[in-house]
Amino acid sequence: MNKTKNRWLIALSAVGIHISIGSVYAWSVYTTPIIEQFGWSLTDVQLTFSIAILFLGLSAAFLGHFVEKYGPRKAGILSACFFGIGIFGSGLAVLLENIYLLYLFYGVFGGIGLGVGYITPVSTLVKWFPDRRGLATGLAIMGFGFASMVSSPIINMLISSVGLMNTFYILGLSYFVIIISSAQYLAPPEKGWVPKGFKAKGNNTQKVKQDLAQLTANEAIKTKRFWYLWGMLFINITCGIAIISVASPLAQETVGLNTAAAATMVGLIGVFNGIGRIAWASFSDYIGRTNTYMAFFIIQIVAYFTLPSISHVLLFQVILFLVMTCYGGGFASIPAYIGDLFGTKQLSAIHGYMLTAWAAAGLVGPILTAWVRETTGSYQSMLYVFGSLFVLALGITLLVRSDIKKIQQEQKTAEQKVLAS
Repeated sequence: MNKTKNRWLIALSAVGIHISIGSVYAWSVYTTPIIEQFGWSLTDVQLTFSIAILFLGLSAAFLGHFVEKYGPRKAGILSACFFGIGIFGSGLAVLLENIYLLYLFYGVFGGIGLGVGYITPVSTLVKWFPDRRGLATGLAIMGFGFASMVSSPIINMLISSVGLMNTFYILGLSYFVIIISSAQYLAPPEKGWVPKGFKAKGNNTQKVKQDLAQLTANEAIKTKRFWYLWGMLFINITCGIAIISVASPLAQETVGLNTAAAATMVGLIGVFNGIGRIAWASFSDYIGRTNTYMAFFIIQIVAYFTLPSISHVLLFQVILFLVMTCYGGGFASIPAYIGDLFGTKQLSAIHGYMLTAWAAAGLVGPILTAWVRETTGSYQSMLYVFGSLFVLALGITLLVRSDIKKIQQEQKTAEQKVLAS
């Protein structure tokens, strides 16, 4: 049955899941209506989103093994149940005017659905696209990045026409149907399957590049290269989230952008975040994952140290948009990178462990930004701090490269000994 499946429809199914759960990035659309209806503080309402991102990271880490054991279809069904209940239950929280129920449903249940749904299609896509891993994972994760563009106007329209409570009810049911329908087509290929025109072994066709190793999740986290990747992802997300959280005041303070223009710029940041996911991930298939991350960090070192001195409005925004492509590209390239270094044996579980960097960065980024701003009195100083972090990240990529070369040399030596015997 797996042979009859179309791998591009597998990718489309993954997009269906990610574009549904990615609607969490449209949380800000709910914020004002909730505050106006109940009089809750902005801090209390925003905590809902923070809880959701926290449980995204935690559930991805703890339920990665579930995805590996029971397969992507059952994992997708689990995601549909948690995310659907989370959004639908938020309508009940509105009905009962209880913010703690909102934390429970949207934050905890929705967050768990997010985490499981995020990692569910990834290992399957990597197995179906051994020749174009970056492109495949980039397509799915691009859906997550673009989701807020799709869902924001829909949410806004529903709130205006049917009210806040019914909006949650309608979207909860809709997301449940979309995710569970998309999950039905997800399945890994049969063992040993390779795309047409590719062979794992042989001289007459193109070869699929061999993975560095085939490790379980518990074996992977004991390696240095896992923690190198974790550190690289953590720094990239921390600095990206920091920029996103203060993009509007940063632009107003640095180049004198007015409020309306800054708001437009923030909207475009989301577009370039999504573009970066598919563009950089696809490009990584050609230049290699380590080179891709080196490019991320070199670009951002130059950008972060240059931005404070730029006074030209357009140039400032262009550089900021370029930084956002690197931020999105980091998310989309990491699953393929994991497959290259650790294999596909338990990729979902390893990816889940790796996403704890996202949960940690979601807490550290905004806090560090606020501390630097309050300590120095300017956002420009913040850019120098983050630029320095990218220098550290670039150093880590050199360690990864060295570690990979060392392992490849050891494998080559072992093969030569076997042939000699």
